[in-house]
Amino acid sequence: MSRETLKKARKDAGMTQQKMADKLDLNLRHYQKIEYGEITGSFEIWDALEDILGIHQRKLREISDSHPVPIENL
Repeated sequence: MSRETLKKARKDAGMTQQKMADKLDLNLRHYQKIEYGEITGSFEIWDALEDILGIHQRKLREISDSHPVPIENL
């Protein structure tokens, strides 16, 4: 699972994970955990991401399953 919208927005902005972490004053691993959906992150971080990327944080926070289960397997 990951936050594909956040990842895409970061890449579209021409930023690496390290560059985004630096802008947010976080270490790289902390930012990666947010992008990978492993941790939530603080309101301050999401407010900053919204400002940096120009996308509402509700959209950025969405977690998508990169390997969805086919309907016939449900």
